[in-house]
Amino acid sequence: MDSFLIKGGVPLHGEVSISGSKNAVLPIMAATLLTADTCVIRHVPDLSDVRFMGKILESLGAEVKFEGDTVTVRAAKVKGFGDYELIRKMRGSICILGPLLSRLNQASVSLPGGCVIGTRPIDLHLKGLRALGAVLDISGGYINAKTKRLKGTTVFLGGRVGPTVLGTANIMMAATLADGVTVIESAACEPEVTDLANFLVSMGAKIAGIGSPTLTITGVKTLHGTDHEVIPDRIEACTFLCAAAATHGEVLVHGARAEHFAAVLDKLREAGVKVERKAGALLVKASKSLKPTDVTTLPYSGFPTDVQAQFMALMCGAKGISVITERIFESRFMHVAEMARLGAEISIEGPSAIVKGGRPLSGAPVMASDLRASAALVIAGLAATGSTQVHRIYHLDRGYERMETKLKKLGARIDRVDGE
Repeated sequence: MDSFLIKGGVPLHGEVSISGSKNAVLPIMAATLLTADTCVIRHVPDLSDVRFMGKILESLGAEVKFEGDTVTVRAAKVKGFGDYELIRKMRGSICILGPLLSRLNQASVSLPGGCVIGTRPIDLHLKGLRALGAVLDISGGYINAKTKRLKGTTVFLGGRVGPTVLGTANIMMAATLADGVTVIESAACEPEVTDLANFLVSMGAKIAGIGSPTLTITGVKTLHGTDHEVIPDRIEACTFLCAAAATHGEVLVHGARAEHFAAVLDKLREAGVKVERKAGALLVKASKSLKPTDVTTLPYSGFPTDVQAQFMALMCGAKGISVITERIFESRFMHVAEMARLGAEISIEGPSAIVKGGRPLSGAPVMASDLRASAALVIAGLAATGSTQVHRIYHLDRGYERMETKLKKLGARIDRVDGE
């Protein structure tokens, strides 16, 4: 397996452009199953997860073409039976269930996998589809769904830790071709859900309340092809902001939409980091000394769980105690033990990590456990003195496009080391 070899202690300087959003493009690719026409998706990041979704669509009978940052999908003829081994490996693959069921009135999709960061049940997906009239059975690792015809209804998608993002996407896609009107209460409001809704509207769907907790979808008979540009990846933007601040650098981040992560910007400024808007970009300037800052992850528009690990790496450089509380996933502190190898002083108390910052970090070999933990270890390695080797970076390749290339342009001393 490949790894990153980082020689830290160098401030990041320069400009970086943010790629398209992974969490937006995966359900958008799934939504192309709703029409037999050609769909063109632009500003698509070249990620292993995106390529994987392309293989899943091809296994269902769709024609998929990757060309630069553009993906063209034509699902003229599709089957409702997904490849078990392909689908089970990626969490985002569950998004094909709603479109397949809505278009074909039947679907068999394997239960999904993904990063091991805690329990991520699909009960709200199933609840929503049953409310629309689907008959569901889970056996042999498959979700088997069928219906005579999906019918509009009102469904509540609030869960234990807030609205379900993928569940909202799945039910919204299923409802576009259902008979009548579907109202989703407690819908997720993430920018990625909004981007999917806008994609569906450009296909001819009728959706009201986009960006709000109440979505009203009036079913139509057919959807047509479209041409759509994916929003920038807010998590990648936040990762580079944290990296620049942690290394006491100055970086202009192009394509970062401040309105998509206001909670993160608030906490960065609270920590003493200067962030300025510059005509479609954000300029981040680190102060000489960081201030300890408490953070609690919450559903959008609160502080995102996907930035928790990166912010923790940043707080390792702040003199004093920071308390970082995880309210979304119960197993999202697996990076803590690896950060300790670099000299970080962090203790876990229930859902909170107590970070005693200000101790200099020093390089060491570390092992990534999931996508965002990998990013946090890279940030810590960039801030540390000496050499850090981050193993299992295949996690990073799932969600960050050419991370080492972008960091090198900012002056980082980072190289990809081929695995055996």
